[in-house]
Amino acid sequence: MAGRTPSPGPPAYRRPAYRHVPSRRPPRRTADGTVAGVIGGVATVIVLGILGFSLFGDRDPIGAITGSYQEVAVSRETATDNELYRTGDLEPVGCALPGLEPGAASMRRFMDVLSDCLDDSWGRQFAKAGMTFDVPDRVFWRDSGRSPCGTYPSPGSSAFYCPANNTMYVGVDHIVQTSGDEPLENFAVFARVVAHEYGHHVQDLAGILLYGNGLMEAADPLGQAAASRRIELQAQCFAGAFLGAERATLPMTRRQLAVMIEDVRGRGDDDLPPAQRDHGSGRNYAGWVVTGYEGGGLAVCNTWTAPPDEVD
Repeated sequence: MAGRTPSPGPPAYRRPAYRHVPSRRPPRRTADGTVAGVIGGVATVIVLGILGFSLFGDRDPIGAITGSYQEVAVSRETATDNELYRTGDLEPVGCALPGLEPGAASMRRFMDVLSDCLDDSWGRQFAKAGMTFDVPDRVFWRDSGRSPCGTYPSPGSSAFYCPANNTMYVGVDHIVQTSGDEPLENFAVFARVVAHEYGHHVQDLAGILLYGNGLMEAADPLGQAAASRRIELQAQCFAGAFLGAERATLPMTRRQLAVMIEDVRGRGDDDLPPAQRDHGSGRNYAGWVVTGYEGGGLAVCNTWTAPPDEVD
């Protein structure tokens, strides 16, 4: 069931983890296939010449995340001025993923190779920052189980990161099911999910997750949702930064790139009540992936100093 054996965590962990859930409606397509919009709060127009985006949300429970280390006060600068932001772009590691074929064995191998690449990529980045790095453990499930962050699977959920034991949990079958059974050739849809959960591990090691959790514990429901969005959108940007760094060996056609962005945009929470909007609008949930993918150094992923309309 696991890519590697997870390290033991605390005996109890009450807070739920952030999870990925599927788009709830099929995408609408424009007549001319043009994809355009202001995404990530930045005046960016993307013309991919293939697919149109629509705005629709997912349901995902709000829950604070803490690190597996002890609860200590973390300064605001840990999130707003982290050493990682000064390390530039992720260094390409030449990640070459195996092709996806029907069946759990193929998806599990895909996720293991991808996770190895993420280990290498982020390990190098932390070394550049002079920061300690440890790889996360992995559980790639097919059967139901329990983590320190709760049981899995939960309805509609395909993946989560549990900082209580520094482990990524991804459903081998669920990652496809919650994408609306996306064709396997569109590998970036699935790679982005794993890279996003790895982004939470990066935040955990860097202390950013602990800072965000502190904000959530001190805030009212609207403030909790706002802090959660900054956490989630930064993980989106980190995922995009990895995919962009590996574009030479993980080449995507224009259609594959468009499908990945379309999938992400469909996971926005535009139509939820304000206090439940914990992931961000479809525009921004996709936009921060694009921001990371286009590069410019990890400083572009600093959601903590972004104005409110870029993290709404």
